Amino acid sequence: MIGCEKMASLFMRKASTAELEIFYPIRTECQEDVPKTRFKLRAGKTLSPRRWNAAFSEDGHLDIAKVLRRIQRGGVHPSIKGAVWEFLLGCYDPNSTFEERNILRQRRREQYGSWKAECQKMVPVIGSGKYITAAIITDDGRPMEDSTIDKMSDCEVMSTSSINSDKKVIQWKLLLHQIGLDVARTDRALAFYENEAHQAKLWDILSVYAWLDNDIGYVQGMNDICSPMVILLDDEADAFWCFERAMRRLRENFRCSSSSIGVQAQLCTLSQIIKAVDPKLHQHLEDLDGGEYLFAFRMLMVLFRREFSFVDALYLWELMWAMEYNPNIFTLHESAAISESDNSSAATEVDDKVLKQCGKFERKNVETKSSDPHSVLAVFLVASVLETKNKKLLKEAKGLDDVVQILGDITGNLDAKKACNEALKIHKKYLKKTQKT
Repeated sequence: MIGCEKMASLFMRKASTAELEIFYPIRTECQEDVPKTRFKLRAGKTLSPRRWNAAFSEDGHLDIAKVLRRIQRGGVHPSIKGAVWEFLLGCYDPNSTFEERNILRQRRREQYGSWKAECQKMVPVIGSGKYITAAIITDDGRPMEDSTIDKMSDCEVMSTSSINSDKKVIQWKLLLHQIGLDVARTDRALAFYENEAHQAKLWDILSVYAWLDNDIGYVQGMNDICSPMVILLDDEADAFWCFERAMRRLRENFRCSSSSIGVQAQLCTLSQIIKAVDPKLHQHLEDLDGGEYLFAFRMLMVLFRREFSFVDALYLWELMWAMEYNPNIFTLHESAAISESDNSSAATEVDDKVLKQCGKFERKNVETKSSDPHSVLAVFLVASVLETKNKKLLKEAKGLDDVVQILGDITGNLDAKKACNEALKIHKKYLKKTQKT
């Protein structure tokens, strides 16, 4: 007689592919173009809705340590990803109650609604279910004379016709069509974005965020980070706050100037890691003028969105966030300062209870008092990719084009769980070597 766990496992394996297709359907004409999905729902490993609900106490306190262990073993079931991500990204404190979270959720929704209304007064197409892909003003703030601006009605165009000398308003309005162009290209293989209202929802969130973040605004790639939140969370305000929390971790990636790129500090850390754990490979890359590791720019910028299928990218992210989780980073207090950065994993004195609530990666950082804010798990993931391609890079790479081509071969061929495990091993090895030094 087959045991319950084994029967559940057999059933889940059979249902896995079909179930994922229900949650994230691919457009028929794109079926052959998307990378192969490796993620499988696994009974006893994947965090299921039943396990998730059982992790809450009667008044709503979440046993985050139990949840993290399950996620690190097998990811999150698609039906609860949005709710789980809100905790992983720090939208909610696991020590809060159902009532406290409901109050906070409502307050955030009202705050987002207020910000959105502010933006809508300046550009009424926001919140209309449509979005723009053509510029609405010139560089000096004058309205575009073309009355056929894509996706805007005549009255909506007229509402932007007054000249505005406010530098912030001009810079923001100049971004809106670029956001629209990127939205039109975002995850186009997914049936979800065949609906223009869903595209408009993504555009609205990115536009409101760009208005609030005076320092960064909007940079191409943010659309790739925001898209999953729009798909996983029905309420637009909830999706916005999930994206905002993700950006607290990632926003420095998007800070670019004429002399530097946002991920440069992480690329520098990557260089130090490879030099420490694999000096031969590092020297080879140096000889090829790849010592700045710019070939890894895209992987870090948008967290491997191009190297994995959509489903696998989501799986990778939740594994990373679970492994990086530190309850000391997040508080229940709400800050209206969108540009505030609280993504530091600085080690602090913590008790055993808090240490148990940390993910695998963060726990090692805390134990060893490692406080480099650029030594994030994503950097060690890139290092793990380079290590898996070590022999090929040393043997076949005669120039940087060869390096890019060899690394390009990983698209659709990476196993997220294995990559994370290898990253943890490299992290441990790196910490040992740097401590000795």
